[in-house]
Amino acid sequence: MTYAASTLHPKRWQSVVDLATGWCETRQLPCIALMTGTAETITGRLEVTEPRGEPQGDQSVRLHEDAIFLVASITKPVVATALMMLVERGLLTLGDRVVDLIPEFGREGKYGVEVRHLLTHTSGLPDMLPDNRELRQSHASLERFVERVCQEPLAFPPGRGVQYQSMGYAILGEMIARLTGKTCAEFLQQELFQPLGMSDTALGAPDTWFQGPAPQVDRIPPAIVPADHASGTDWNWNSRYWRQLGAPWGGMLTSAADLAKFAQFLLRGGTTSAGVSADPSTTIADAAHFRAFSNPKAGAVNRLLATATIAASTRNQLTCLRDVPEDDRRCRPWGLGWRLNWPAHSANFGDLLGPNTYGHWGATGTVLWIDPDRGHFALILTTLPQEPSGKYLSRLSNGIAAAWE
Repeated sequence: MTYAASTLHPKRWQSVVDLATGWCETRQLPCIALMTGTAETITGRLEVTEPRGEPQGDQSVRLHEDAIFLVASITKPVVATALMMLVERGLLTLGDRVVDLIPEFGREGKYGVEVRHLLTHTSGLPDMLPDNRELRQSHASLERFVERVCQEPLAFPPGRGVQYQSMGYAILGEMIARLTGKTCAEFLQQELFQPLGMSDTALGAPDTWFQGPAPQVDRIPPAIVPADHASGTDWNWNSRYWRQLGAPWGGMLTSAADLAKFAQFLLRGGTTSAGVSADPSTTIADAAHFRAFSNPKAGAVNRLLATATIAASTRNQLTCLRDVPEDDRRCRPWGLGWRLNWPAHSANFGDLLGPNTYGHWGATGTVLWIDPDRGHFALILTTLPQEPSGKYLSRLSNGIAAAWE
């Protein structure tokens, strides 16, 4: 494949660094990790590695180098990628009915829901179950969540509307399990994370992450939880229960370096790389906040995903759903698990990216976007939920996009 010859302008990137660190110094953001690069090179990296400014209350948490973030809904396109690997292998098609693999799903008018509807948020399923809080308070298993989704009615007939539906991804995770005989977390670990060298990534933290003198969970900065979840210390985002549940709709834990490997894998057209290195010419003087790095050789190049699959996953799939409202089809397009660019929506990737840009937000204050036309990506990981305006994420996205030449 041929990639755009983009370069990162050092002074413009420094402006991004200054903006991000300034927000941390004034406590507008608790912490942040940024990364941007091309298919083969990490060109810019920033990690605020210690508390800045005056601590708020008794919560002054050091951000470890190579911190591991709960990235929330960025999980969804990763799970969708796993599902598309099974499509490639002939185990299912996008037009297959979910009920043919999960018979109990056919209750409450859901008989006609297809795999395509789950991937494009056109199934009519809810984002969260009405008893989501009660399920989490009782430490419900993924199996229990799936059972409840099967009992839930649709908001509209499949394919006739767009409604963001995390519970569709609960079903996609169950489909992966039934087709492969492995949990969704196991399949991702074996088929994606390990081949890509994503050693600090898991869909649900395994017990080993809690063990040893320097457990990996110590590298997870606590997310700022919604006010109505603050008292739920045994079930909210920062609880061991949630970190280990492995929710296919939002339970992935990963570092900036690992998530960058996934973005680069897509920019390379679905292959692993024989070696990825940082560009030493862009090292920022503020070494406390910027750290360039080099990855060791990762071995022979191996194709994990077809270029045709990436192309299908990252183009507007709503165009083939004739009953989807025109405004949604045109202004809020979805690929297969991937959100395309919605420039006039508050949850955007900034104002400067082209129509072929794809990515995803996460409710914990995270965003990943990939610009295939110019051949680069950016990720922004924080612990501050950005709804409803996402001003930090979109402003940083603008700065990063403007820094590429």
